[in-house]
Amino acid sequence: MADMTKNISSEQLLAQVKERGVKFIDLQFTDIGGAIKNVTIPIKELESTLNHGIWFDGSSIEGYARIAESDMYLIPNISTFAVLPWLSGNETTARLICDVYTPDGQPFLGDPRAVLLRVLADAGKMGFIYTTGPELEFFLFKPSADGNLIPPHPQDGAGYFDQPLDLVATSLWRQITEALSAFDIEIEAMHHEVATGQHEIDFRYSDALKTADNAVIFRVLVKILAEQKGLYATFMPKPVRGLSGSGMHVHQSLIYKANGTNAFSDPGDSHGLSKIAKHFIAGQLAHARGMVAILAPLVNSYKRLVLGYEAPVYLSWGRINRSALIRIPRAHTPESTRIELRCPDPSCNPYLAFAVMLAAGLDGIRRELQIPDATEENIYLQTNTLPKSKDILPEALNEAINELEKDSVLREALGAHLFERFINAKRLEWEDYRLEVNPWELDKYLPLF
Repeated sequence: MADMTKNISSEQLLAQVKERGVKFIDLQFTDIGGAIKNVTIPIKELESTLNHGIWFDGSSIEGYARIAESDMYLIPNISTFAVLPWLSGNETTARLICDVYTPDGQPFLGDPRAVLLRVLADAGKMGFIYTTGPELEFFLFKPSADGNLIPPHPQDGAGYFDQPLDLVATSLWRQITEALSAFDIEIEAMHHEVATGQHEIDFRYSDALKTADNAVIFRVLVKILAEQKGLYATFMPKPVRGLSGSGMHVHQSLIYKANGTNAFSDPGDSHGLSKIAKHFIAGQLAHARGMVAILAPLVNSYKRLVLGYEAPVYLSWGRINRSALIRIPRAHTPESTRIELRCPDPSCNPYLAFAVMLAAGLDGIRRELQIPDATEENIYLQTNTLPKSKDILPEALNEAINELEKDSVLREALGAHLFERFINAKRLEWEDYRLEVNPWELDKYLPLF
């Protein structure tokens, strides 16, 4: 059952905690990569923490602070209270998502959630509320008898929209849906994806901060429930060569704060899109080559974003064209008008992903950027010309990092602190990958040379 705590006071939260028999509180935040970090306190410390926060050492958190500036503290958001559905009895635990502050009481500029809040505030100043609906894909693998995951073995042999013949996956879908209700997360649909062992679960549309919070806990919850069934769930973008990769397509719209209407809608337009929507699309296309480093942040991400496969790599948009970077789903009503960005993958940090997506779109609105003509044919079948590099997404992480580094709009959106640390972390990751001698190289070259 969902916890309706959006507008309650600290005193009401303390009463609810007692009523629910909560013994511990997990105080959660994320590092630069989007992994949940956690400080657990016994329930007797909750009142003090609500009033004063709790100190922690930020020097050991990726993307946070240097040792000389390590002291930080967490302030819980009461509205994020939820009892964890996988712990009960004397282990009953609730979570509270926290904001990170510096010793002088200022929001920490390297906190990914704070980055998104800043860009959402920019949208608010322009009169908009940013809403998103992510579609997270993941694989379920069966470990071998000795517990190894390599090579990975898909849990089933089903395909796109198939009903899995064994009941393990469908049972897991239902368990996930039930467990997510504890976090007030509404699921719209779940289905089998294209690849064997691949699944998708879609959230109900909501404001971007809430859906980012939801995406972060969703990944943890799926892994925990899958492990309880003897399976391994992974949000790795491309775990198996020859199978479709996992994406996190994101549906987006802007709502006018003044009247709650959809700023993207224009029923008189051939695509149903307003000028605001078209400027927003143009902004995302203009910044796509830079922001993909945030949206697809792993070396492995670019094994999914490959020319000629289903994943979108062309800087284009259209309604019926799923090979385009941005798709315009058909809207049943003007209020459901939205755009779908198809290049993000589920390994990204949702807070940073939504922040750069929004910043790019707002830049398009501010500068009144114009979009190219819609591309309604499958680009993959157009073989008469080779695409220019500026017309496609980067082909590798190092190229994406270089593009991000050149993008002043995204630099400002992320803030100098986080921007610098993200770039440095990803350059180290690329260098580590570049120096590795992998099995493909040994199989290919060792017998020949």
